[in-house]
Amino acid sequence: MGTVHTLSPSMSRTRENSSKRWPDSEFKRVFLEHYGRVVGVLLRLLGDRMRAEEVANDAFWRLYQQSPMTGSADNVGGWLYRTATNLGIDALRASARRVHYEQTSGGQSQNAATQPGPLDAVLVEEKRARVRAVLASIRPAQAQLLILRASGLSYKELAEALDIKPSGIGTMLNRAEAEFRECYLQMHGTEEEL
Repeated sequence: MGTVHTLSPSMSRTRENSSKRWPDSEFKRVFLEHYGRVVGVLLRLLGDRMRAEEVANDAFWRLYQQSPMTGSADNVGGWLYRTATNLGIDALRASARRVHYEQTSGGQSQNAATQPGPLDAVLVEEKRARVRAVLASIRPAQAQLLILRASGLSYKELAEALDIKPSGIGTMLNRAEAEFRECYLQMHGTEEEL
């Protein structure tokens, strides 16, 4: 007579997880505290404000879907920077593939002809594109470190963001810079712009 309702295992997990969501006020505080800086890091990486905001929103959405980081509340910023730069590097790689396909199909000649502007602006954008291509091709951990450092994070903040010991940051930065230089020279053959 009565109907028995059972939840599938995935529905049970969803139900359990939904009770562990961020309280709105706490998430809003974290969002307001970190959003500007996360977008700034991504803007530096991607070079496009709209894409930077989209990737930042994706990072915050992923944070919101997780249960609040109790016990590691001090490292929410680190988690966000790490996640955002990973997503940004993925976006760069996808963009590099798209550009490659456009170039091989003849799309580059059309785009170059429709890009009016001063020579300096073109050269600056070309240099940025080269740097982004190199960042997309080196190891993600190295790229993250360089991006976050270039965005103004201190050694302490880098250590928190990447969940490593502060004493190793200097060495890791040197290695990341060396890997960047080597890859840049392999891809572009000239050191004058470094």
